[in-house]
Amino acid sequence: MTYILSFIIITSSIFLYAKTHDDDVYTVQYNTDNFSEEVSKKNHFVMFYAPWCGHCQRLGPIWEQLAEMLNEEDSNIHIAKVDCTVDSKVCSDQDVTGYPTLKFFKTGSTESVKFRGTRDLPSLTSFINEQLRSVDEDETVTVRVPEPMQGLTELTDDNFEKHTASGRHFVKFYAPWCGHCQKLAPVWEQLAQSLEFEPDVSIAKIDCTQFRTICNNFDIKGYPTLLWLEDGKKVDKYQGQRTHEELKSYVNKMLGSSSENIVAKKSETISTSPVMILTGDDFHHGIEKGIAFVKFFAPWCGHCKRLAPTWEDLAKKFVDNSEVNIVKVDCTLDVNKQLCNDEEVDGFPSVFLYKNGRKISEYNGNRSLEDLKEFIETHLRSHDEL
Repeated sequence: MTYILSFIIITSSIFLYAKTHDDDVYTVQYNTDNFSEEVSKKNHFVMFYAPWCGHCQRLGPIWEQLAEMLNEEDSNIHIAKVDCTVDSKVCSDQDVTGYPTLKFFKTGSTESVKFRGTRDLPSLTSFINEQLRSVDEDETVTVRVPEPMQGLTELTDDNFEKHTASGRHFVKFYAPWCGHCQKLAPVWEQLAQSLEFEPDVSIAKIDCTQFRTICNNFDIKGYPTLLWLEDGKKVDKYQGQRTHEELKSYVNKMLGSSSENIVAKKSETISTSPVMILTGDDFHHGIEKGIAFVKFFAPWCGHCKRLAPTWEDLAKKFVDNSEVNIVKVDCTLDVNKQLCNDEEVDGFPSVFLYKNGRKISEYNGNRSLEDLKEFIETHLRSHDEL
């Protein structure tokens, strides 16, 4: 919840102890000399471990991921570790009898709370959230809860499925204590407000510390994760810059892949392009005879854009061959979504070869004109031999 945000304040001093153990970049490494002093300054979640311990080794990457999310300037919790084979006194004082032992320390307190749950990222982050909430209750701090922003939809277990079942949605999966999430929050609200009257998309957010099942269903591994959903399904993960301009440009691009491309499709149909454009309505009829080399694509996909001119050149190579059709299908158009699902398109671009209406092969080779042409000619020769 947002009241936790006020506690998440951190100083750059954590980096004095980073990069001191193995390949860790973000995890704070403490020893006998500095443990007591540093732990008293801020809230800490500490892993007491031994390098040879198998459970510790398996937890290591998750612990580092947790540190990457939290050990930053606007967090007041440090993710740390102590090597008990080197600093045995610290571990003895903390009554560590097995590895790894995970303990939460509140600011200014020598008492700790031992973590006893499953050692996965959702469980660990949920535990942190509970401990920070208890800090809030202990300090009886009153925090202003911001009013909902216009245009921004707060998703929960009760409304998530119904809200996202149809239409297009840009959803922020977040945790309240995550520094990157806090930095994004005002930008996300600005995005929602600027698109308040855009009927074709909703801007939403969901707190993964409260609604873990939903976040697990979408395989959320870190915060914030920004997903584009259409009709309840994940279509794309946003990987760009988190500025208002970049985010809004992305939304416009994703929306443009539907309405704008319907117009583009009609234009291409009457153009001189040798590439055959098929849809869910005419696909099976269009590939029922001869060889069809089909590119399933999305207009916003970078790899698809790079392949596009080569695909045009490839079609020109076979323009006089009645046995070969070079085809493209835009999977972002509503009329094509079921077709792309039926054809098991799981990434863009996906390139399949069909003979007389039957899928024969998926092309996974180099996307140069020469290699694509050779692939078709190989199948064309085998087709002629039948």
